[in-house]
Amino acid sequence: MKKILSFLILLLICPEAHALDGFEAVKCGADIPKALLGKHLSNERVVVLEGRHKDLGLKDLGADEISDRLNSISWVICGNEYVLLVDAQSVIRDVIPFPPHSKTAPAFSGTCQMKGQDSPDLVVAVLENQEASGNQTGPKALLPASAAWKIDQKAQKFLKIPTVGLLCPRSGIYTVDGGL
Repeated sequence: MKKILSFLILLLICPEAHALDGFEAVKCGADIPKALLGKHLSNERVVVLEGRHKDLGLKDLGADEISDRLNSISWVICGNEYVLLVDAQSVIRDVIPFPPHSKTAPAFSGTCQMKGQDSPDLVVAVLENQEASGNQTGPKALLPASAAWKIDQKAQKFLKIPTVGLLCPRSGIYTVDGGL
């Protein structure tokens, strides 16, 4: 009983002691995906979260609702981009380091075609923007991927997929550096 009372007093005196946010175990130079897996993200304002983790260079890049039970959230952590799969209870289910992207290699999220057939899977990828290279034009142009993962909603995991024959529409490009 004495231990419980001491713990409650500590929580009242130091409210930040119980404000865990999923990033508290992350250290630059360490295995960031491993540090995040299974952690609970806090539901506080992003500016507060980013401010508390200035040492990580934490920056929220946005999110996509995958289903009513799953979201993908992109973060810059320690100078690199990571995409997190987060469930409805705000638990981080999977994390991938996301490759650098640019206007000539834009980030993508959506559905693609695999070897000419529409794929039902949601994909996150880096595309090869052939229009920027002068090879393919128009908003309906399908662009090849240089790196891609499908989202397994049932297992709540990212699964690396081959990029040979994978073509994705420009409409799924979501970064300002990739433009539409």
